[in-house]
Amino acid sequence: MDKIPEKMTAIAIVEPGGPLVLKPERRDVPKPGNSQILIRVRAAGVNRPDVAQRKGTYPPPPGASDLPGLEAAGEVVAVGSGAKRWRAGDSVTALTPGGGYAEYVAVHESNALPIPHGFTFTEAAALPETFFTVWHNVFQRGGLQPGESLLVHGGSSGIGTTAIQLASSFGSTVFTTAGSADKCEACEKLGATRAINYREEDFVAVLKEATKGKGVNVILDMVGGDYVDRNYEAAAVDGRIVQIATLGGPKAPANFARLMVKRLTHTGSTLRPRDVAFKGQIAAELETKVWPLLAERRIAPVMDMIFPLKEAWRAHERMEEGDHIGKIVLDVA
Repeated sequence: MDKIPEKMTAIAIVEPGGPLVLKPERRDVPKPGNSQILIRVRAAGVNRPDVAQRKGTYPPPPGASDLPGLEAAGEVVAVGSGAKRWRAGDSVTALTPGGGYAEYVAVHESNALPIPHGFTFTEAAALPETFFTVWHNVFQRGGLQPGESLLVHGGSSGIGTTAIQLASSFGSTVFTTAGSADKCEACEKLGATRAINYREEDFVAVLKEATKGKGVNVILDMVGGDYVDRNYEAAAVDGRIVQIATLGGPKAPANFARLMVKRLTHTGSTLRPRDVAFKGQIAAELETKVWPLLAERRIAPVMDMIFPLKEAWRAHERMEEGDHIGKIVLDVA
């Protein structure tokens, strides 16, 4: 194995702003701390929180790298004291609180998972952020059960394409919203029973008809804003709405009478600030329940575009244009 250098190329946010504030810099290679591993990054996923961090609205949690990048895949090149699971040479994909847009990143060993058989590094880098997020919010917080129904807003996003595949694989009926005919078609090919073009149809009316007035059991929402009250209307009795972002605005009027009458639960979460032990528990569940599906290619990340690390700004442009279907990834190798 090659000697670990002292310096590496990383993509830094030089100031809050548009995509062009993402600039390559030379940085010190991090050293793995207690129970950490050092990964030679071969690919890194691009996610909405990276865009928010770049704009200055989503700072990294205390102790995390100031570099963007919440997921990375590559080879373990060093292990810190107390790290027991991984050895140098192992191929892993990992969730990180920051620092993925770089040639090396240090992560807690419990937040890394083996790369599923047959997966490329770019495919593997598209897994952690979306799969951790969907597993926790749809199945743990939302409590989605086989035979229940799920509505996923933004079905063509990385989160959306993951949620559709997982929920349908575990025996749920999936509905989704998306903003074009092509995106709706892609969602239905992934397993959605009905994809609703929100630019042309009212998702509440469509769902009431599709469910014979019952509504859906779980709603995964990244929009917020005026969707809050509409979600309450679309939800079934004892329905659960899980908020993971507020792209439509963090504040909205809501009819709490409907919430009470239907006995709804409206919860939400953010993943990045949670501690490594919490994320490690999610990783353990994923490895047991989801990684076998990936190894069999029964599910897989939907890949949109791959950009070189030094052109991370182009990846952010692609994300903000909103035309992507699935995951955008940086090639670091």
